[in-house]
Amino acid sequence: NCTPIVRHHLTIGGAFFMTKYSLELKLKAVLAYLEGMDSFRTVANQFNISLTPLKQWVAHYKEHGIEGLMSTYTNYDISFKMDVLNYMNDFGVSSTHAAAVYNIASPSTITNWLKQLEEYGVDALETKKKGRPSMKKETKKKPVEGSLEALQAENERLRAENAYLKKLRALVQESEASERKKRK
Repeated sequence: NCTPIVRHHLTIGGAFFMTKYSLELKLKAVLAYLEGMDSFRTVANQFNISLTPLKQWVAHYKEHGIEGLMSTYTNYDISFKMDVLNYMNDFGVSSTHAAAVYNIASPSTITNWLKQLEEYGVDALETKKKGRPSMKKETKKKPVEGSLEALQAENERLRAENAYLKKLRALVQESEASERKKRK
């Protein structure tokens, strides 16, 4: 009897994943089902696993071999999502079958895509950027020399410079006046 390895660490391409079942256990369970005369339930009980994952593993293994059992994380683009949903619609297959054909780890992923499409339309399938927005400042293009924008920018710069110099002159005069008062 093989028990599942819980919190088994798997690293693929530098990414870190937590998997509930090891690749070894998945392969043993799938091969036990495919080579034996036992039912899904019997094999699931033998390996102390749930029935649903076993059925998914067998379907993935039949479609993709051992690669179908490997845990992966993929960011699917909108055209791939639409291909999967169109396949389901054209052939009338379940999300479980489509997940096996397209090697998607969880059929619920496809179910979520379908709900998003029905509720919000195709734009909802677009991959959203995660994390904080970039802090990079947008670089402004310099206006062409002599153009209206260039002259306005120069005028604005000169006004700011003039205002700065006026304030500086006022501070210097104030400081000098303060010094004269102290001397008297």
